[in-house]
Amino acid sequence: MTVTPSRAEDEGTTARRGRRRRTGAAGGSSAQDHGTAVGTEDEVLLPGARAASAETAHPTAAEASDSGAGTGFGAEKDRPAEVPPPTRGFLAKATLVTAALSIAGALLGLGRDQALAHLFGAGTETDAFLVAWTVPEVAATLLIEDGMAFVLVPAFSLAVALRARGTGGGDPVRALVASTLPRIALVLVGVSALLIAGAPYLVAGLAPGLPDPGLAVDCTRLTATCVLSFGLAGYCSAALRAHRRFLAPAAIYVAYNTGIITAMFVLGGHWGVRSAAIGVALGGCLMVAAQTPSLVRQLFGRRSGAATAAPAGAASEAEGPNAEQPAEQPPKQSVTHSVNLALVTPVLLFALCRQSQVLIERYLASNLPSGAISHLNYAQKVAQIPMTLSLMLCTVTFPVLAQALAEGDTERARNRVEHDVSVAACIVLLGAAAVFACAPQIIELLFQRGAFTARDTAATATVMRVYSLGLLGHTLVGALVRTYFSAGRPTWYPLAAMTAGIVATSWIGAATVGTWGVSGIAAANAIGITLTAALLLSGMNERRSVPIHTRRVVHELSKPLRAAGCAAVAGALCASRFDRPALALLTGGLTVTVVYVLLLRLLGVQAVAPAFRTALRSVTRRLPHARFR
Repeated sequence: MTVTPSRAEDEGTTARRGRRRRTGAAGGSSAQDHGTAVGTEDEVLLPGARAASAETAHPTAAEASDSGAGTGFGAEKDRPAEVPPPTRGFLAKATLVTAALSIAGALLGLGRDQALAHLFGAGTETDAFLVAWTVPEVAATLLIEDGMAFVLVPAFSLAVALRARGTGGGDPVRALVASTLPRIALVLVGVSALLIAGAPYLVAGLAPGLPDPGLAVDCTRLTATCVLSFGLAGYCSAALRAHRRFLAPAAIYVAYNTGIITAMFVLGGHWGVRSAAIGVALGGCLMVAAQTPSLVRQLFGRRSGAATAAPAGAASEAEGPNAEQPAEQPPKQSVTHSVNLALVTPVLLFALCRQSQVLIERYLASNLPSGAISHLNYAQKVAQIPMTLSLMLCTVTFPVLAQALAEGDTERARNRVEHDVSVAACIVLLGAAAVFACAPQIIELLFQRGAFTARDTAATATVMRVYSLGLLGHTLVGALVRTYFSAGRPTWYPLAAMTAGIVATSWIGAATVGTWGVSGIAAANAIGITLTAALLLSGMNERRSVPIHTRRVVHELSKPLRAAGCAAVAGALCASRFDRPALALLTGGLTVTVVYVLLLRLLGVQAVAPAFRTALRSVTRRLPHARFR
């Protein structure tokens, strides 16, 4: 699905921008004249999300010059056409599409975990598969969610911008694909083969105390194939998001989890838990298949060839043969050099370091009684759902942020980051409060059936409550690290911050696992990721990233944090008064929501209401301009 602004919305935006520009000519320019982040009143000046891809019409030179004068993309009249930033209505619709499909994928993920618990319980066999599950978990972080996205989204955003300007010969997007995809695919094939061959050594290193290492080796060899499929899926996702196509990338986990669930029920009777590993391999292929048609249309659609030449022709017609030529053209940017080893290395090392938290947890838990790894896994999967939903806005605005930094519009980038962090924090803290208040009821309703016993429910719920304390840290890391890598230049600071968090996780986990067991491991995770988030927030300056107002951001974050603490206590007290888990969950969740929202209003939190109004208008307004591809 491609969400594009309607003609009425675009024309209204242009008219308002013109009025603001005339006012600014008399009274001077300001940061507000440039158009700021989603959710602020000044954002009505943002131009529509035209020229976002090969299938979207490009503005004429006159329109581009007018937009540049009014929105802060450059004062030079003859500056080449830029890809304009999207309107807040576009961002709201794209976020809603992404969130809806992500929720569907998360629900299927819960169904997958429920099927795993129902069919195989929380014992030795499941522990063996979860060790092999480390491979797709790490691969998803490196190749889909963080690592490859941080490198390729800015690269494809640059290529799309060059295509819109019509600079150079040929299509910059196709040139980027031709220069990167074969090399990346070759590396992915090699890594997959290496993991298949070295599976026994990998299992021994990850879980030396595992009761059945042979089963874990078999599952690891099957899941190792996902390195290739996940890498191709992440490549497609980055390219499509840079083109502002969000439907297919958001649907990949729906396809992935559908493949796993199907394989478990069809093959579980004969293959046992190995059927889940077969499902991982199948689901990875479905992730690629879900995106390939949309990407092919972007690369080889009818308009892709004509799009490159459109701005130049329009400029000639608009300016005329005697128009004054610009004194100096901006330097030509090469997309083929926008992805290099110096840029890729710190990104991949950061993503790998972040994912090593899971490796540390399973290493420490492998020496605990049978089922400890399973309890950690189920608790983490449920607790991370609020974090995943809170980062949907950041996923959608990542190309917008990369575009702003590429154009040198620091003010727009700062407003974008501060607003995204505030909204994401408000969302995740509501979820964290609900998870803490209703953890026993959530786990009982989701998993307590079949081989999953009441003892497993109690252990998993305790771990999940501890995990919820680190959800804000996880969300801040996910939101802030994008700003470090959006500019497309190498930076090692995020890796240093993540390394500090991993060291804290390791030391605290090793010190507490003997006394507190899996709860100590979960506490180490929460402390380590919170330390990383604090370091990333304190390092936001012009030299490393986007120079945000750190003190103001911290002050604003403290408001929903206090509200979430009070709401969690109130919700837990209400939920504990009912024996039936469904009624207890409903009462506790409702109490958390009411208390949290009321406290946000009393504390004067401003970020959520404008975003909610925009989202509400987006879902109630007709969407004839939403194209399904």
